[in-house]
Amino acid sequence: MEKTSFFQRLRDGLTRTRQDWTQKLETLFPAPGLGEDTFVAMEEILISADVGTRATERLLEAARRRSRSVGLSTPAELSSCLQEEVVRILTTPNATGVKHARYSSRPWVIMFVGVNGVGKTTTIGKFAAQQRQSGKKILLVAADTFRAAAIDQLEIWGDRVGVEVIKHDRGQDPSGVVFDAVQAARRRDTDLVLIDTAGRLHTKVHLLGELKKMRQVVARELPGAPHETLLVLDASTGQNALQQAKVFKESLAVTGVVLTKLDGTAKGGIVIAIQQELQLPVQYVGIGEGVDDLQPFDPDLFADALFA
Repeated sequence: MEKTSFFQRLRDGLTRTRQDWTQKLETLFPAPGLGEDTFVAMEEILISADVGTRATERLLEAARRRSRSVGLSTPAELSSCLQEEVVRILTTPNATGVKHARYSSRPWVIMFVGVNGVGKTTTIGKFAAQQRQSGKKILLVAADTFRAAAIDQLEIWGDRVGVEVIKHDRGQDPSGVVFDAVQAARRRDTDLVLIDTAGRLHTKVHLLGELKKMRQVVARELPGAPHETLLVLDASTGQNALQQAKVFKESLAVTGVVLTKLDGTAKGGIVIAIQQELQLPVQYVGIGEGVDDLQPFDPDLFADALFA
């Protein structure tokens, strides 16, 4: 029942993306056959929907193959062809993912990274609430020490969820907070450590150096950690999100992506672009403000909602 409910919300959230993509593809028909002019028009539609150059080329090639083999004479046939290829793109195995079964080590450490304003702290709060409900013992780590609002927001989530927040005073070294958090997690037999980090991308070199230092501290104190580094992106920013992903992937061992604000955006195609161009798996999507509006990403469910 919950999955059906989430599918309905996902489908509703992708309405603008459908209007800017799948519904525009219907205007290519009726046609006596998909000629080159039609494929050029299709390419423009897909690029404008933030699907990305590589994914667009792959989708066009799939449509060409289908057109040559059995023909594509209706919008439904084209949609079916593209939907199958989208699922293939989104289920492509990647080499950057988690190497071991999730939560196979204790404490399991997840770093959340991303620029300010993408919903990073809120994502951590929702994730903590869900894991708390499943019985996990959790520590939240306020490692964005440069914004008092970030610390306060994480504390609000900690109070709401009923988990402890490890913090230092504003302006202190984030690596020191992380060090204290790992020590506390060991002492308290914690299952899960969730680290909130800063996101000042306009000082990119300093920020990425800071994040690398935090990773080194965690790894030194807890070999094998951090076990995951999740990059939080705002889906509504489209190609900007893709550029952010490139910057973080080049500098950090990012294992997966969380896409927030997928509801109401016309740029849902960015999900496909991220997987195809960066080989980074989208692991979670957020489609609203509620705790249950953050869910594991399901390629089939996403494609069904996109082409509904």
